[in-house]
Amino acid sequence: MLPGAQGWKVVRHGENNDAWDVRGAATLDEVAPMLNGTRDLVLGLPVNAVLAQRLRLPTAEPAEFAEMVRIQIEKALPYSAEEVTTDFEVIEQTAEGSVVCAVAVHNQKLSELAAPLLSRGIIPRQVTVYAAQRAATHAAAGRAFLIYPENDTLVCAISEEGKVGFTRSLEDADANRLERDLPQLALSAEMQGINTSFPVVLLDESLFGLRETVQGLFASRADLIAVEAPPATTKLNLLPESWRQRRADLVRLAEWKRRIIWAGAAYGALFLLFFIFLTILRLEVGRLDSRIARDEPDISFVKKTETQWKALAPAIDPHFYPIEVLLHLFESLPSADVRITAFNQSARQVQVDGEANSAALAYQFADAVKKNAELKTFQFEMAAPRILTNNHAQFRLEGKPK
Repeated sequence: MLPGAQGWKVVRHGENNDAWDVRGAATLDEVAPMLNGTRDLVLGLPVNAVLAQRLRLPTAEPAEFAEMVRIQIEKALPYSAEEVTTDFEVIEQTAEGSVVCAVAVHNQKLSELAAPLLSRGIIPRQVTVYAAQRAATHAAAGRAFLIYPENDTLVCAISEEGKVGFTRSLEDADANRLERDLPQLALSAEMQGINTSFPVVLLDESLFGLRETVQGLFASRADLIAVEAPPATTKLNLLPESWRQRRADLVRLAEWKRRIIWAGAAYGALFLLFFIFLTILRLEVGRLDSRIARDEPDISFVKKTETQWKALAPAIDPHFYPIEVLLHLFESLPSADVRITAFNQSARQVQVDGEANSAALAYQFADAVKKNAELKTFQFEMAAPRILTNNHAQFRLEGKPK
């Protein structure tokens, strides 16, 4: 997002990722909807929103150099260190000293400028200066003088090795104003140690009408430049610390939302699979019910026949004949010390009462009856024998058809 001659310009990937699209908007309120909540945003600030200063400093250790630059910037600012965000780029560095381009922005003014974005949760990943982006794009090496319109003003910037170390804004973009102010601007630049013999002069294509005037003031030919699509990246980053924290929070929130969406999608998929399973299960149950209903007459016939055969079994099955049952019971007697005293048989039960000389013999008889293959038609059970006064055991063995 870049400042334009009037309003703002949005440079972004088009539908084809190899192409870039440039759109204009009068205010940031109009720009915000174009961004679609993107988090990959670089905000280029106009020069009137920042303080840019060219500093010549003694050579220092790398760990101390950044702190030394920060102190020099703070000396030139009317604000406390907590109220501003600063950054710098090294233009030239030798054993004798270093030349840096230092830039600062007032955090409150920056927040007011970007309020339409912040209110929508759009936090840029980098806040830089548009002049630095133009210099890095069109004059990455050597010295260059750039003139372009920005928010109803005319920006004059001096680039050294792709870094902007000097900027001025002119209120009127007309030939007379340029002829009067450019020599004074060059003098100010020379007082800061800048060589004003520019091999490259760059003029925005929208200022084509001023080309002859500019070429008359410089020895070099004025080349026209268009809107960068996209502009080159710069090291300068004036993103306030509070913005960094808020951006990190928004990134974490977006990550959690993404996880929740994935979890919801997985839950929905499981629910859908469960619903499909229930549907298949119901279809299968319906199919089985249909088969059961179809086979019901045959099943009823089989059950009825089975019931009839069970009812007739005592009359037609030799295993139920009382004489046969009684014979096999006598075969199971372990000895003459076990005697059968009573025998009763009905269609549903066989009852055998007896007496044994001991409880052990009674249990032995019961086991023999249960193991008798000819008596397998019945399931026999015997309760604990009753011991008589003569120590004989009186027992009752009951058998029911299986």
